[in-house]
Amino acid sequence: MTGDGSEVASRRGGGDESVVALDAKGLRALSHPVRGRLVGLLRRHGPATATQLAERLGLNSGATSYHLRQLAAAGLIEDDAERGNARERWWRSVYQAQSFNGGELLRQEPEVAVGYLQAVANAYASAVQQTLNGFETMPETWRELVDLSDWPLLLTLEEAGQLRQELGSLLGRYRRADTEAAADAPGGAERLVVITQLLPEPGGVALEQAQSEEQAQSEEQGQGQRSQDSRGEGE
Repeated sequence: MTGDGSEVASRRGGGDESVVALDAKGLRALSHPVRGRLVGLLRRHGPATATQLAERLGLNSGATSYHLRQLAAAGLIEDDAERGNARERWWRSVYQAQSFNGGELLRQEPEVAVGYLQAVANAYASAVQQTLNGFETMPETWRELVDLSDWPLLLTLEEAGQLRQELGSLLGRYRRADTEAAADAPGGAERLVVITQLLPEPGGVALEQAQSEEQAQSEEQGQGQRSQDSRGEGE
């Protein structure tokens, strides 16, 4: 998944960019919509103070400072010692990309993982609405580029995985909208958000069969663990 203005989504792709693997603590922090947007601003525009960020989001600086401290406690942002002083505290993101092991975290912390994904979905909807709010006044040349297409496909698990990889590789060829890339961007370059969503439809035969196989495997593993525990108690 790639992030929008909120930057709560995980990102894929190679390169030398710093990557943080989200754990349950990070997911809890990013599940709050304000915190996701704060990280996004720091990642895309560079270090900032709570006051500057509050002005961008239309919040008061006190609430913004609280959310920044929560993000720092989760290890997602940190003090920018080169800019900070006794009067102003500057913050910066500690990473440029996120990885999210949905399968493992769904098993360990299902509510936390689903809450995070709900925040991602809400952030994507907000990004679309933000563009539509300015659609009428947008220059026609850019307005013609706006695309809200969907493509119903019939794919195997392997084909869907290949599609996901190919989409990530394609997007990875283009310039990232971060502070480093902005310095070398040609004139006329603007920030765009590309949102990719691969959404298997619930209730499909292949999905139900895979779910049954996973449940059977989980039950078998559980029985094996209980057998080992019983033997251990007998010894």
